[in-house]
Amino acid sequence: MLRRFRPDNFTLTLLVTVLIASLWPCRNDAARVFDHLTHAAIALLFFLHGAKLPRAAIMQGMAHWRLHLTVLASTFVLFPLLGLALQPFGHALLTPQLLLGVLFVCTLPSTVQSSIAFTSIAGGNVSAAVVSASMSNLIGIVLTPLLVGLLLAQHGIAGGSPRAVLDIVRQLLLPFVLGHLARRWIGGLVDRHRPSLGMVDRGTILLVVYSAFSAALVAGLWRNTPPLALLATLAVDGLLLALVMLATSWGSRWLGFAREDRIAIVFCGSKKSMASGIPMAKILFAGVPGGLGALVLPLMIFHQLQLMVCTVVARRYAENAAAPAMASAPVEDVLEAD
Repeated sequence: MLRRFRPDNFTLTLLVTVLIASLWPCRNDAARVFDHLTHAAIALLFFLHGAKLPRAAIMQGMAHWRLHLTVLASTFVLFPLLGLALQPFGHALLTPQLLLGVLFVCTLPSTVQSSIAFTSIAGGNVSAAVVSASMSNLIGIVLTPLLVGLLLAQHGIAGGSPRAVLDIVRQLLLPFVLGHLARRWIGGLVDRHRPSLGMVDRGTILLVVYSAFSAALVAGLWRNTPPLALLATLAVDGLLLALVMLATSWGSRWLGFAREDRIAIVFCGSKKSMASGIPMAKILFAGVPGGLGALVLPLMIFHQLQLMVCTVVARRYAENAAAPAMASAPVEDVLEAD
């Protein structure tokens, strides 16, 4: 039981990165060098995401349009509504930047790799999960900035401004489209080296986290973030995850989906992508007072919560379907930092 809830290796690496940034933050010229490196790494990350997406999988999965609409509604409608509903508690328990971070989590697209992995472990509709999660990320490139503008406008964040959307399109969508167009030439190479290319995901996130926490430390992150506010962030993230998982489970059953489809809806509709979220935060919150450190803390906490909870839920689904061999598969082998 304890092994199920222990942090995954990437989360431990993230914590080490935060510690390094707290002890040895980059400043001045070094900070500018890291800023250029992260922009280049983010472009490469989304180029590879585009190259990984097979067009045949898109066409095969499009038939499950009801399932995809349900997942998108959970990701981009239910989550933001819950974020708005929890704002009064956030104002009372969280610092302003942690509250912004929680609201930002609610606007993000779903994960890709872990949604597919958990759906597979639980015995769900894997092909539909591939299309739903990929579609969520693609739509999120445009929709997330608009939702940020709607949810965070009262906090002075203009995420939905034409400039913010243009920056997201230029820095994220354009590399993604170019990568997908290049798949006909590099698709075989990308598919053969997926585990190695996963290092680009993880490396990009670590670069952005180091840069963000360095800037936040210089601005007084830990001095301005009480421990009780961090515990409250954990509680709010946990409540968000629990409410959405219950809503997707009950809602998909009420809508008459088959068991395999319900599993895909639960795992694709309840997750938020750190691989997309941290690069988006760097673009959308550039120049926000205090830096990105506290803004991405809720996302980092939510990331670990969703892995721990979904590991247990996926194995429970598998056990209920009498598939112990699949249930015992090590989740760490199939997850990437998304």
